[in-house]
Amino acid sequence: MSTFKDLLIWQKAMTLVTKIYQSTKLFPKEELFGLTSQIRRSSVSIPSNIAEGYGRDGKYDYLKFLNISLSSLFELQTQIEIAKNID
Repeated sequence: MSTFKDLLIWQKAMTLVTKIYQSTKLFPKEELFGLTSQIRRSSVSIPSNIAEGYGRDGKYDYLKFLNISLSSLFELQTQIEIAKNID
């Protein structure tokens, strides 16, 4: 592997971000600076932390950023549940 872009998990996370942005376009405008923004930021954090961890020195740092990415995924899941509940 020569770059983080070759990681399948990064590629899938990028697809997720695209789907999140497309889906949140349908959210009410009054949520633009609330739940919409939070959901988008959480989704962007996932591939961003995978890429950042890939660029770090050593296995420990890489795993730390993968863990942060996983935490962002859990955050995103929670926010999607909230959005479903208030729909």
